[in-house]
Amino acid sequence: MDTSTLAAVASFVTLAKMPLLLPPNLFRRHPRPRGSLAVCCANSHASPPPPPPLRRAASDEEEVAPRRLRLRRIGEEFRALPEADRARRLLAYAAVLPRLTEADRVAANRVMGCVAQVWLLGRCDGAGHMLFAADSDSELSRGYCSCLVSALDGARPEEVLDVDTVDLAPLGVAAGSRSRANTWHNVLVGMQKLARAAIAAREGRPRGEQFPSLVIGRDGAVRAQGSYAEAQAIFLSPDQSKIAELVNTLMERNIGIVAHFYMDPEVQGILTAAKRQWPHIHISDSLVMSDSAVQMAEAGCKYIAVLGVDFMSENVRAILDQAGFNEVEVYRMSSEQIGCSLADAASSSAYTHFLKAASKSSPSLHVIYINTSLETKARTHELVPTITCTSSNVVATILQAFAQIPDLNVWYGPDSYMGANIADLLKRMAIMSDEEIAEIHSDHNRETITSLLPRLHYYQNGNCIVHDMFGHEVVKKIKEEYCDAFLTAHFEVPGEMFSLSMEAKNRGMGVVGSTQNILDFIKNHLKQALDRNVDDHLQFVLGTESGMITSIVAAVRKLFNSYESSKEVTNDLEQITIVPGVVSGEGCSIHGGCASCPYMKMNSLGSLLNVCQQLPDEDNILSVYQASRLNAKTSHGKLVAEVGCEPILHMRHFQETKRLPDKLVYQVIHGNGGESS
Repeated sequence: MDTSTLAAVASFVTLAKMPLLLPPNLFRRHPRPRGSLAVCCANSHASPPPPPPLRRAASDEEEVAPRRLRLRRIGEEFRALPEADRARRLLAYAAVLPRLTEADRVAANRVMGCVAQVWLLGRCDGAGHMLFAADSDSELSRGYCSCLVSALDGARPEEVLDVDTVDLAPLGVAAGSRSRANTWHNVLVGMQKLARAAIAAREGRPRGEQFPSLVIGRDGAVRAQGSYAEAQAIFLSPDQSKIAELVNTLMERNIGIVAHFYMDPEVQGILTAAKRQWPHIHISDSLVMSDSAVQMAEAGCKYIAVLGVDFMSENVRAILDQAGFNEVEVYRMSSEQIGCSLADAASSSAYTHFLKAASKSSPSLHVIYINTSLETKARTHELVPTITCTSSNVVATILQAFAQIPDLNVWYGPDSYMGANIADLLKRMAIMSDEEIAEIHSDHNRETITSLLPRLHYYQNGNCIVHDMFGHEVVKKIKEEYCDAFLTAHFEVPGEMFSLSMEAKNRGMGVVGSTQNILDFIKNHLKQALDRNVDDHLQFVLGTESGMITSIVAAVRKLFNSYESSKEVTNDLEQITIVPGVVSGEGCSIHGGCASCPYMKMNSLGSLLNVCQQLPDEDNILSVYQASRLNAKTSHGKLVAEVGCEPILHMRHFQETKRLPDKLVYQVIHGNGGESS
């Protein structure tokens, strides 16, 4: 979905459910906690005003009062102050917070997701109470930490876990900005991680198995943790003879390659290295694959090898024909059908029934995910006017459609999880202010968002078999083991994973969107850390197909190299950690495999070399590998390829103009039988 849309919604939720503080208790000096955790925020050294009078020691009754109530009281204290005095009160809190030693102000104790550097420590004492200490290089952030420590220091671990971000909402008035507000939330998350560890230790529970992970060093070296990660890491430094063999074949025969991010790691490793010698290789999401193929044809490539599922090669064939490159041949990488669970769901009779219901509710627009076949796009477009969408533009498309066509019904499919996540996101928007909604879409407000909710329909029997793996057990493990890491999730994940990722996004620690959105998020955070010359203790959980790892490692290495080559830049950031996905079935062990699409893995290096080395195919022995050119006709007597491309062209028009094309609007209002005048 549109990343600016998600960012605005997430930012609002940050303010609406802010993690923050309450008036100070007596600060007691505790033995320094041995646990570790860390936070990062911007410098702001100012002389604080005199601290507020310290209160008397709490009575036994007050000591057992709910910690959530303490936080709410601190929030009400700030709410009662004039806005100009709130920062001064934070500085007063900061003045009574003990400083950590330099030995404790280290990367291992950092809390991520802040605009300044913040450090947090915590342990459980012999009486079963949590002891916390925190510090920051920003006085305002120290004030935030002081409030949280005053409320939760000495609490039982269960009390710390009982605190909800809603309890921090009143503290939002003290934050002053959305980025500063993240400090409250991320410090609380760190405290709760330490509390969970204390409970596990008390109950004698061993630490659960970790997800496999890859640690990428600034020297480009990759350290794997877990046998699955080790298997992936092997292919990040591919065999030079195989690279040379592929490059020579591509050059001799003038072949371009378009591949999806979810390719087998061996294939991606070879392709990534080969691209340095042969420019006509592109790895991307499904939308960009067709565009890249056209560019390769324009550059003179005679053949295009498509590494993906069948609807991708089908789309490449049709778009090349649309662009006038009928003579460029397109090849798949398997003699067998390379399917896709989403594409299969959209071609089912149940989906046709879903759209027949849509055709009876005028005016209706069908928004179909790009991960479907051209034949499906053609068939559905003749039932209900259709526009294609991607995971990065679906929300923007739907909002514009509702704004542009009065009383519209929108029917989205076939991904049920994405449909539910879209509905969830719009419900979040419905409680935002008009001003905040206008930042997302200028033609909408609370009234229009509320009114469109009953007119949004989504198919409820289709999903991606890979993203379906990110269910309850995975969410549980992330909460327990990786709650303080950066969380990335594809828009196709189940609702529980979506909500967890949105919560992380609210506090500057997550992204929800397309594969490209995820890659950009990781690159941007690494670049920010390098620009600030700070070891941000970066760790990312990958909530999508583990094939993304190769592109992520390549992008990280490229960024590290660009900073290494600049003699004027020095940096303390030594490495970042990528934690890929889940195992087939729920849960992921350090030894097991992670989220991996069996269809995508049908595109092997052996098949690629076999097809490419037999070109040109003068004896027609590669006919089963050729991408089909759809010469069939629809029920209305039109070519499937032409009708199936029209929803894609409607989407391209929307991407360029931010409005639905007049032809599509006319079709929605008057039916597909006519044309706009």
